[in-house]
Amino acid sequence: MATPNNPQTVLVSVVLPAYNEVDCLQPAVEQTIQTLSQFTDSYEVIIAEDGSTDGTNEHSEELAQKTPGVRHIHREQRLGRGTALNNAFKQSNGKVLVYMDLDLATDLRYLKPLVEAITVEGYDFATGSRMMAESKAERTFSRSLSSKTYNFLVRHMLGSKLRDHQCGFKAFKKEPLMQLIDTVEATHWFWDTEIMVRAYRQGFKVKEIPVEWKSGKGTKVNLFKDSWSMFRQIMNLWWKLKVKKQ
Repeated sequence: MATPNNPQTVLVSVVLPAYNEVDCLQPAVEQTIQTLSQFTDSYEVIIAEDGSTDGTNEHSEELAQKTPGVRHIHREQRLGRGTALNNAFKQSNGKVLVYMDLDLATDLRYLKPLVEAITVEGYDFATGSRMMAESKAERTFSRSLSSKTYNFLVRHMLGSKLRDHQCGFKAFKKEPLMQLIDTVEATHWFWDTEIMVRAYRQGFKVKEIPVEWKSGKGTKVNLFKDSWSMFRQIMNLWWKLKVKKQ
């Protein structure tokens, strides 16, 4: 395993973006380590903590100090989930870079096939999908409708073939991700969509895998506010890609 004092290349780096997640932090880290240990002993878990104010910073540091293979990256000010992911990925030591939402909404038994889509099947990127026929997703009707509408717009306006762009359960081969990461301008929730859209446009191989997913009780997504914000970001990315050719 890689540690801050003994950096080395590992097979898998799992990034857990965290903002005011003190109650679910330790269970998430423990479950992630337990799942990783079932298929590899070459891993690190990075808590990408983004200006938390509820004790998540201090608790993350405690976990990193006492748990082999766990690292903590702290930001004094909240800069957004996308920025936290970019920063953590650039500091990671893994050949395969993974990120998961800290509420573990996606069942962790899908972590191995997510990683093996990169290491065994040869894909550049892999992402969990709540929209495939084999998937099981538990959420309200309004959130389901909003997600389907959103993904429809992304596919038809931005040219992506994915069914689900926003599932917080993704894996990347390090080299292709590093080629794209500085082109992604989204700093918060839209990061997922922009990275996948740009991956398709660059010709990288992307695999969707069906997952079981349950909406987290403490979700920070504001349905109406965030839906409007992300619609504006779809339009903004469409302008950059289709008109400005960026």
